[in-house]
Formats: sequence, C-alpha cells, structure tokens
Amino acid sequence: MKKMTMLALAAVLLIGTTACSKKAEQGPNSNASTTFMHLHGLGYSADGKRLFIPVHNGLQLYADGLWSEGPGVKHDYMGFTAVDDGFYSSGHPAPGSKFKNPLGLVKSTNDGKTITVLALEGEVDLHGMTAGYRSHVLYVVNPEPNTKMKQAGLFYSKDEGKTWTSSPATGLQGQMMAIAAHPSDAAIAAVGTTTGAFLSKDYGQRFTALVPEQPVSALAFTDSGNVLVATSGPNASLIEINIESKQSLVIQTPSKDTITYVVQNPANPKELAIATEPKDVFLSTDRGATWIQIADKGKTINRK
Repeated sequence: MKKMTMLALAAVLLIGTTACSKKAEQGPNSNASTTFMHLHGLGYSADGKRLFIPVHNGLQLYADGLWSEGPGVKHDYMGFTAVDDGFYSSGHPAPGSKFKNPLGLVKSTNDGKTITVLALEGEVDLHGMTAGYRSHVLYVVNPEPNTKMKQAGLFYSKDEGKTWTSSPATGLQGQMMAIAAHPSDAAIAAVGTTTGAFLSKDYGQRFTALVPEQPVSALAFTDSGNVLVATSGPNASLIEINIESKQSLVIQTPSKDTITYVVQNPANPKELAIATEPKDVFLSTDRGATWIQIADKGKTINRK
C-alpha cells in the first residue's frame, strides 16, 4: 500500500463531502415528518436527551421519540462535532446571514441558537474535522493554505483555533474517510481510510494500524476511550476496539448499507446511533441487540 501524502490527505476529503444543492429542505418546527436531502453528521447533547443531525439547512433534532427543527439560523453545517458544552462546526452560512462564506471554524453552546466564529471565517470549509468531547482539542484536514495553516494536511489546535500545529501523519495509508478524537486524551486520534483504521497517540505525528486491510467508512470514540469502527464492503461490520488491548467486539447492525456516521450517547453508554449511505438513521439503547429506525432515506420517522 502506498503511503498517504499530506496533499492527498487534504485533497481527498471524503468526510461528508456530498455536494449540497441550494434547494432548501423543508421542515416545520412542529413534529410533522420531513425529509432531508443530505446528512452531515451525528451528535448528542451533553445530557443525552437530544440527537443532533446537521442537514443542508440547519439542524434536525430527535428527542423523546419526536423530530423537530433545531433553533437558530439554518446554516449548512459541515465537519459537525458535538462536545460536552455544545458543538464545533464549519460549513456555509445560510442565505442572508451576517457571516462570511465559508464559515471557517464556529462553535455553539446553545444547540445552534447562536454561533460564534472562532477562526478562519471566509477562508476555509473544514469538512474533515473532529474534537475531543471533553478535551476540546481540534483535529482538521486542512484542504488548502490559509492564514492559520500555511499548507494542506492534518493539523491540531489546543486553543479553539487560535493556533494550529501540523501533524506529519507518518504511517497513515489510503484515502481518508473519517476522523475522531479521544474524548479526554488530547494526544489520541483515530482515522479511517480506504485501507483501514489507524491510531495515533502523539497528536497525529505517527499512526499505526488498528484495523488493517479493510475499508473504513466511519469511526468514533466511546466515552471510555474505545473506538467504534464501521467497515465497508462485502464483510462490512461495526466493531468496538479497546485501543490498549486491541480486543474487539462485533456490534450487530440493522442494515447491510454502508455506515456513514456512528456515535455513542455520552449520558448512556449503551445507546448508539448510526446513519447509513441511503440516509437511514437507527437508534439502539442496548448496544446493538435491538434497533429502531428513526429516518428512512432522509424521511424522519416519529416514534410517538
């Protein structure tokens, strides 16, 4: 396998890069069913009561069996990552917004009612981005030089985007599909590529194979520091891996479709949410023993 160069790492941004059309997705604030054309991530609120799904125009929320629109201006959030006090994101501002396009790095601490620009407004759309749930360290795949990052490639920030440090990413192979940061240890990050899952314990300086020789479509850290890895292809599976012992556990999934996002509820370790390539969304409250479907090809399903 050929080693991945920094240019290739930045150029092949396959994390939520489906092109967004400018046709608005209609979704009333009531609990009526709606349909979203794109799905750009998954994330829970800190209390675990609300599941956030960034779509083309704003956030969709699923809580207590019902769907609703998120508050605030309907920005096109990309690189969405929920943390213990809100979420970080990038993307594009809503039509008529006061923000420059692209958004750069933004943060919200009130479910998206308002956002604060932290860095790079009008400069870059960071599709490939993640953040430590409690550490708040940011890892991004920078697509092109800008005022904060002088080259394309993998970077991290410990101060919410004020300063950035380049990561050589030695040992990383394949085209990048997903990136995740350890919830509390800022130095640990995982990357999924077309050739496997890779782990770094030194801020992305060096990566070693965690799941070799299998394409990985999505990954996420659990609250305990294990990694949830979704592989794709004929032998697709969802596995939970202990990064110290390398022991793994297969989690049963309700669909054979490629998993595009996976997340654990921070308030309930047994609750998982996954999204698949056709924009189906499923929830499990017993770590995969049973699942309920809450979206079918982008159409929301109320369970009450």
